[in-house]
Amino acid sequence: MTTQSVYVATVPAARLPANRMRKTATILAACLAALCVAGPILSDYALEIGFRLILFIVLAEAWNLLAGYGGMVSLGTASFVGIGGYVLIGLLNKGGVPLAAAIPAAGVVAALLAVLVSRAVFRLRGLYFTVGTLALAEALRMFMVNYSGFGGASGLFLEVDPPSLQALYWIAVALVAFTTVVMTLATTSRFSILLRSLRDDEDAAAQIGVRPFRIKLIAFGLASFLMGMAGALQGLKLGMVEPYGMFGVQWTINVLSIVIIGGKGLRAGPLVGAIFVVALGELLADYPALHLSITGLILILVIRFAPQGLVGLASRRLPARKGAA
Repeated sequence: MTTQSVYVATVPAARLPANRMRKTATILAACLAALCVAGPILSDYALEIGFRLILFIVLAEAWNLLAGYGGMVSLGTASFVGIGGYVLIGLLNKGGVPLAAAIPAAGVVAALLAVLVSRAVFRLRGLYFTVGTLALAEALRMFMVNYSGFGGASGLFLEVDPPSLQALYWIAVALVAFTTVVMTLATTSRFSILLRSLRDDEDAAAQIGVRPFRIKLIAFGLASFLMGMAGALQGLKLGMVEPYGMFGVQWTINVLSIVIIGGKGLRAGPLVGAIFVVALGELLADYPALHLSITGLILILVIRFAPQGLVGLASRRLPARKGAA
């Protein structure tokens, strides 16, 4: 395959039909509106579920940018979630930084970490990149456990009064709205075309003028920024951070499951996947072993029979039914 054919094959895949883009934008806007309308009338339990759902959507959107659009399957989500949580608690405890500035600052520090490790991890490709990002998360966890300056294994506790659950919910809504806007701009611009060209064939893309390191660094930094802010919100809600929870592999597993089930590389994939995974978790909350088994089975079935996830499966079924009608 020539470099020119790679480029030609990549461009149409990056530009969704205008009607599909409008439908996706309408669905996302409707979901955001529903979150805003439902906020004042939700019970504390519903607010808890809504907060967790929003957190997963933000993390899944960020991971989908890396893996779905850029082909960078990262297992280092916990690295940036953990850093975001620790930075927020530190800024609120020691620096007296306002909450409105501390959350973005946590995202900035997470993005700086991504920049710092980028030259090392970008030398790796495919499975080696995946393993390298997992090693980063584990290394950070072990460092936090053994370094007493950040509280060691006990972690850090928030020394100021945390916001109410209702206020946390509204902060989360603002974060997911910001994430939706950023991701929409990123996935409907020329940047998306360049990122997908690297996913399809990095060497061929480099030969036709794409700068792999720069494009991957932008995607990695942006995704890490969003993950860091999500981690900051999680730390704020808990009122404390500790290495085993904030740097735990469960963040990576949950986000990966959400994107694969919803649809990797599709705008609505993280949303659908997050709703599905959170709903399944609540239904099977009293049966953790069964929950794990069913989630694993669903992942196997989706990967085997619906590699584009539930959203991809639905998009293929609906046109087929319309054609049959």
